Amino acid sequence: MSTKKNILVIAESIDVNATSGAKANVALINALLLCNYSVTVLHYTRKKILLSQINCIKIEEEKSSLNYFLSRAQRVFQRATKINISKSLENIFGHSFTFYNDSKSIANATKKYYNNHDLIITLSQGASFRPHHAMLSLPSLHSKWLAYVHDPYPFHLYPEPYNWVEAGYKQKELFFRKVSESAKYSAFPSQLLKEWMGQFYPKFLETGLVIPHQNSKFKNLNYTPLDYFNSKKFTLLHAGNLMMPRSPIGLIEGFKIFLKKHPEAKKEVKLLMLGNADYYKHTLNDYNKNIKELYVSDGYVSFNEVYKLQKQVSINIIIEAKSYISPFLPGKFPHCVEANKPILHLGPRRSETRRLLGENYRYFCTIDDSKKIAELIEELYIIWKTNKKELRLNRKDLETYLSPTQLESILRTIV
Repeated sequence: MSTKKNILVIAESIDVNATSGAKANVALINALLLCNYSVTVLHYTRKKILLSQINCIKIEEEKSSLNYFLSRAQRVFQRATKINISKSLENIFGHSFTFYNDSKSIANATKKYYNNHDLIITLSQGASFRPHHAMLSLPSLHSKWLAYVHDPYPFHLYPEPYNWVEAGYKQKELFFRKVSESAKYSAFPSQLLKEWMGQFYPKFLETGLVIPHQNSKFKNLNYTPLDYFNSKKFTLLHAGNLMMPRSPIGLIEGFKIFLKKHPEAKKEVKLLMLGNADYYKHTLNDYNKNIKELYVSDGYVSFNEVYKLQKQVSINIIIEAKSYISPFLPGKFPHCVEANKPILHLGPRRSETRRLLGENYRYFCTIDDSKKIAELIEELYIIWKTNKKELRLNRKDLETYLSPTQLESILRTIV
């Protein structure tokens, strides 16, 4: 009788309503449980969170370290003088005092709770990678370390049109080179991201596994009827943050072309744009005033609400930046596959989403090709009018690829 393998997950956050990164973290953690591993989670979420059948331990912030006092002194100075010195300090030290204190807090908790686990997985969110930094200070554990890299790092390594160079980028690049050379294993949500990061950190090409965002089904989520959604209408949904390179203008202009060609559809069609869109806020508000068939949320919409909607709408939309490559696997991709509704993919031809959907996937074009977008909406609308049951993604291969079964087969090679 074989015993369960023990996995220690060090996660920056497991609050699914906080960020898309936290959602992906929880999905992976739940998938590990379904693979019949014994899972312990150390998390730096600033509140107590429980996950079913998983030992979750909240990491406490160290409050007696030099970096803690320096971070508080910086806050007091900035509040009193109205001068922000964060960038200047990061250009000197690479990261903020808070970052270093958080890293120390995570490292101390790891030393305390490590119990000869078979594998240690570090999960981050956004652009911090605090758990990865913490692990660098624990060389005795590097032989069991799998560093999960969800996005390019630092920011200046993002493909165009992303062009932000952050403070302390040289030190950040050195930090991540150490991660690539120290972790026995690395993992990426997409094949293209592994290849992309391997250009800058060649060791990742040797140690890298591809572990996609998991199709971990969430149950017992609270849900109330929504006044902006009518299940009897042909509804297209884009849910997620609209960063500057992810312009919604091509989509909305294409939607307008479709409505102009099919005015009779106005009474039974709706386009939902949910999530933060600060850069496009005024543009979206102007569209919202003039297009009755468009609904734009006022900022953030909860994960529960979006997750339920993805299963009820007619079409789910994925928007990616206009670029020659998009190596990212969108965090919502597994949920869109699970929803089993056609995905309208607006992005570059060379992208992980397109790689998975396939070169011959029909409902694809670039984000600024409004005419083509209108044609695709029209085609999907006609199918909806004719036989709603035909509006299905029907990709069992992707369901398997994003499943715990596939995850277990990958992890068996290292655990």
